[in-house]
Amino acid sequence: MHMNRRTVLAVATGALLLSACTGTGGSSKGAEAKAADDPSKVSGTITVLTHRTDLVQDGTMKKYAAEFNRTYPKVTVEFDAVTDYEGEVKIRMNTEDYGDVLMIPAVIEKKDYPRFFASLGTQAVRSKKYRFTDYTTVDGKVYGQSPLGAVPGFIYNKRVWQEAGITDWPTTPAGFLDDLKAIKSRTDAIPYYTNFKDMWPLTQWTQVNGSVSCDEQATTKLAEGDPWAKGADVRTADTLLYDIVHEGLIEKDPTTTNWEASKPRIAKGEIATMWLGSWAVTQMQGAAKQAGADPDDIGFMPFPAQKNGTFCAVAQPDYNQAVNIHSEHKEAARAWIDWFTDKSGYAADNLALSPLKTAPLPDVLKPYEEAGVRILDLDDTKGAEVKSIDNQSEIGLYKPDYRQDLVDLARGATKGSLDDFLDDLGRKWTETQKSLGS
Repeated sequence: MHMNRRTVLAVATGALLLSACTGTGGSSKGAEAKAADDPSKVSGTITVLTHRTDLVQDGTMKKYAAEFNRTYPKVTVEFDAVTDYEGEVKIRMNTEDYGDVLMIPAVIEKKDYPRFFASLGTQAVRSKKYRFTDYTTVDGKVYGQSPLGAVPGFIYNKRVWQEAGITDWPTTPAGFLDDLKAIKSRTDAIPYYTNFKDMWPLTQWTQVNGSVSCDEQATTKLAEGDPWAKGADVRTADTLLYDIVHEGLIEKDPTTTNWEASKPRIAKGEIATMWLGSWAVTQMQGAAKQAGADPDDIGFMPFPAQKNGTFCAVAQPDYNQAVNIHSEHKEAARAWIDWFTDKSGYAADNLALSPLKTAPLPDVLKPYEEAGVRILDLDDTKGAEVKSIDNQSEIGLYKPDYRQDLVDLARGATKGSLDDFLDDLGRKWTETQKSLGS
């Protein structure tokens, strides 16, 4: 699946690191990778760096390239699959040799994009057609495009929930807790599985931000306000996680959880629910097939909160593809990104959310479509600011550590109150805001 563990971790946490790239970018700052007027005249050999080692090994990327060549016959596409993508590519970016097309490593700070990547055009124009343009926009220009996205939600076993007598999605955190209690009393399943030991799944809870308030300015509010203020989205998410654990609605010992083993377990109905994202649905369905269970038992539901009777969920980009500012074949590199985003079918092949605003939702999101769940495209104008506050405060909003502390508090492994815990996070955050002049 596209958002494997490594990708989720990189996207969620890597951007918090200070840029380790001194790089040689800058001499070509302001360069643009223009779209081709005549595909038959575009030529050159381009190297595409990718974290999708699986798709290179099984020949899928080669098939994409062959299809691309039907439109761009004079462009040769070569793939460089990198296993430790984040670690290796940031080192390469200290030189000018980091492919012609690459996924933007999360370690690169947004303000530095014009030093390393050629512009794909203006945000004003691209945002009419594509999702996620805010995430790579600097001074009105877009420097990358994600070929697919995902939406957060609860992966759940529909059969188990039905056995517990639950027929409708809960619409409030209290209702969700009541449903987990019903699962505990009426079935043999673990109501909720934390994936505590693997850590990274805990970062997914931050993606609740925007869903509760149904607010596309949710990221801006993180930059300007307190994420743990009473009623704030992140506080709502953390309070629900705390309550789930505190009420004993999880596995017996969170320190022994296993991510890979959890897939067949939820497929077979041993686990009822996990908070992840739409990218995980196909993984669970695949595990169901391998375990001899019914893939149709795997369901997907939004966070239990509504605004004016409507559920909301936030669209999240995967890695963004960009053109190396030093590429000698920028037009060919741009052609690849445009074709891969618009024509390859990559998002559909991965049952993922397409970056094209006019594209239909993937099958895994049909339940959301039928229930009228509103898919939000967050304004990420202040995304870099949020990451700077988070980095300086050492809270780790996109890291698992503080939520591990939250789970430990909820299960009695450490002492203290939830309010004190969350209020302390809010104090650190707002003090850092002031010190940074946010």
